[in-house]
Amino acid sequence: MASNHKVVSHAEWIEARKKLLSKEKEFNRLRDELSEQRRALPWERVDKDYVFEGPGGKETLPQLFEGASQLVVYHFMFNPNWDAGCPHCSFWADNFDRIPIHLRHRDISFVAISRAPYAKLAAYHRRMGWSFKWVSSFGSDFNFDHFVSFTPAEIKNATAYYNYKQQGGLGEEQVGISAFARNDAGEVFHTYSTYSRGVDMLNGAYHYMDIAPKGRDEAGHGDPQYWVRRRDEYDR
Repeated sequence: MASNHKVVSHAEWIEARKKLLSKEKEFNRLRDELSEQRRALPWERVDKDYVFEGPGGKETLPQLFEGASQLVVYHFMFNPNWDAGCPHCSFWADNFDRIPIHLRHRDISFVAISRAPYAKLAAYHRRMGWSFKWVSSFGSDFNFDHFVSFTPAEIKNATAYYNYKQQGGLGEEQVGISAFARNDAGEVFHTYSTYSRGVDMLNGAYHYMDIAPKGRDEAGHGDPQYWVRRRDEYDR
């Protein structure tokens, strides 16, 4: 913690805080405007028949809505060859684990989807003590079609299309969040996807860090999330 931080009187602190408050209010207004523009994006119809495996057996994409008209998917990084899920996605999962019940009351179904076989997901789900629904897309094109999984050739040739551009330096699995809509006729539409820093919005812990004096305290490291461990792997 820096010992030379500026220290002022209470009256001066209030004035400085009010000045920042005006910027925060402007940011909130712009965020609301951006959210409105996000919801106004055109949709694309999902015509492919994806099949997933989860706690209830085999399910299609429409079935994942579970009667809701909206579906949010967290693309959880879990390669079929791994024995545990990504520690960073696990950090995010700790933050969204208990929210699906609240989302259901706003006509939104929530599910995590990974490429690893369901048996691996279920074992890791038990280990971490989570309650959110998690299904496997193993054997389907779902992850590849939504640009969160890539073939060895794409990795080797630096042709992976991630975060809306072709790039190299990626692993076979990447993080993302996608949203879908379902109409009364049962048709499903892809409405939104975000990747990389775009997933910050689902991590409440980071937002708490952002208001703490030291912030995220990740500067100066090649991998900003160098400190992240699975919940049961920290020293204390």
